[in-house]
Amino acid sequence: MSTCICSLDALAPYEGRVVLKDDIQIALFYVPQHGVFALQNWDPIGHANVLARGIIGDQKGQLCVASPLYKQHFALLSGQCLEQPDTQLDTWRAEIKDGQVWLDL
Repeated sequence: MSTCICSLDALAPYEGRVVLKDDIQIALFYVPQHGVFALQNWDPIGHANVLARGIIGDQKGQLCVASPLYKQHFALLSGQCLEQPDTQLDTWRAEIKDGQVWLDL
């Protein structure tokens, strides 16, 4: 089911924002030319809700966010940790429609 989460104007390019849905923190990242990405804000390695504060970049040809705690990189599309492939974040498909951000929750 697709849900309108926020206006695209509420997201600054390359900076994370957090939305709360049913007690789950979701980190949103807007990357111009690539779209909006949604993944869990919980860092399973650092054990804290911090991924929205991470730095967006490119590792091994994949857009990713670096955790601000221990600097592991998580792929924005798949949620997979690039340094520890057995560690995976939950992700949600995000779409921009008429200036609004919609998530499949």
